[in-house]
Amino acid sequence: MFAPRTTPWPLVALFTAGYLAPYLLPTTVGRLERGLGLSATQAGAVGSALLLSSATAGFLLASRVERVGARTLARLGLLLAAVGYGGAALTTAVPAVVAGAMIGGFGSGTATTVAATRIAAERDPHRASALGLLSVSALAGVVYLTVPHLPGHGLTLAAIALTAPAVWPLTSRLPAGTPGPRRTGPGDATARLPHRRSGLVLAGAMLLWSLAQNALWGVSGRIGVGQAHLSEATVGAVFAVALGAGLLGVLGAGALGSRLGRALPIGGGTVLIAGCIALSASATGLGSFAAGEIAWNTIYPVVLSYLIGLAASLDPRGRWAVLVGSASSLGTAAGPLTGSVLSAQAGFPVMGTVLATGLLLVALPMTAVALHTGGRPLLPGAVRRRGGHPAAVIAAAPGTPTGTVPEVGAPEQPVVEIPLDGTPAPAQVTYDTAAATRAPGAAH
Repeated sequence: MFAPRTTPWPLVALFTAGYLAPYLLPTTVGRLERGLGLSATQAGAVGSALLLSSATAGFLLASRVERVGARTLARLGLLLAAVGYGGAALTTAVPAVVAGAMIGGFGSGTATTVAATRIAAERDPHRASALGLLSVSALAGVVYLTVPHLPGHGLTLAAIALTAPAVWPLTSRLPAGTPGPRRTGPGDATARLPHRRSGLVLAGAMLLWSLAQNALWGVSGRIGVGQAHLSEATVGAVFAVALGAGLLGVLGAGALGSRLGRALPIGGGTVLIAGCIALSASATGLGSFAAGEIAWNTIYPVVLSYLIGLAASLDPRGRWAVLVGSASSLGTAAGPLTGSVLSAQAGFPVMGTVLATGLLLVALPMTAVALHTGGRPLLPGAVRRRGGHPAAVIAAAPGTPTGTVPEVGAPEQPVVEIPLDGTPAPAQVTYDTAAATRAPGAAH
């Protein structure tokens, strides 16, 4: 009998609280621009500062979750999110809004770090991350349907702030300071990062991948209102439908699982996203704008769920999951400002072409990492058995422990001492130090 799979609801909730701020970025930036009288570049810079603070939390806390305790860090992150975003929502002073957004961003990053670390320790990290994306997409869709009908610059910030205390009760089910369930030995606490080359390539690619995504996402509201000539309520409805389509995409990814591996969803999905970005950035009416946004938001969470699973598979302790996620957050942080500058200098269509071209280039190294670590033997890093060929290395697919297995047909055999008849060799009478310069057979 197989043990039933339990749903890690505390991690799903924590994931939702951490990822909600990036999902609400377009309306957050748009509200700051209109509500506080900021320019598009200034509002984008505030959004970038928020996400940069979130990325900083990931880099600082990646190796400290187990030592400090998941429950303690999760509650600290939720507290900072509630205080920071709540304070920014209640004031109209721009410096205070920026400070509150950065404090809240650090809280979001802390919550995301704990969630990513614990999800990597799950038997099925892809399923847990898919559920998290499903939850955050649903909540963001509700906000997008509600916010356009209410006044004020801080409504989205308030929504993020209120999510934190709603998630707080579930943190009691997180470990206070116990190590992750996949730790396999006393040396794990100081073990070096495995798959360092693949992890660094993936982190760098994810930074650029997220930058391209959020450069468009940060200005999507302006494209809908300014270039496609839609009302804010219509743009909000398009975003809500797009996020609803994203729910279907995540459900499809969860049902598909690892049947297609990771390389095809990541590489092929990124190519499709590039086309969606070019279409959305050049939209001049409701049809093209809705088609680009809905198709993009359907594919984006699917590819993201496989990328999260790929990062989690590189290290069962979750360090690569956090570091790759933090690199992604750096790209996310630079996205709004990059999109604002590109669109201001060259216009939305040219911006979309530049971002789409960048995504096509980034798809290559991400696909290579997925092929290298997605089930193929990693011969350069294989462990060579004594007197045999390199052992095959199993990539950590969902539910599969990382490690080496002997080659099929060449099992390890126990060593048996066999006594030999005959005269024993004469005992060595004198001993001398070994000398590398002594010729073979030289006299003592």
